[in-house]
Amino acid sequence: MGIIQEFKEFINEYKVVGLAVAFIMGGAATTLVQALVNDIIMPLISPLISAAGTDWQTSVFSIGPINFALGHFLSAIINFLILALVVFLIAKWVLKEDKVTKK
Repeated sequence: MGIIQEFKEFINEYKVVGLAVAFIMGGAATTLVQALVNDIIMPLISPLISAAGTDWQTSVFSIGPINFALGHFLSAIINFLILALVVFLIAKWVLKEDKVTKK
């Protein structure tokens, strides 16, 4: 059995092509969901969080010489939660199930 035949069997057995397609689609979906969060959802949420018109995403908490970028961290948490919710809703819609369960 030649190396090319072994390679073909490897590709078929581990479904490498399907995995590559899923990886590419996942990257495209990630870009789409990030655009939804950054360009549509966050502009709606930012005025609710912002105090007196300040940019809350750049707020910093300082203890002596140490600076903590709490605004950026809070923004990342909110971004993650919204992304997780959108991915959940997409999975629920695509799978057309009442409850997304572990299989």
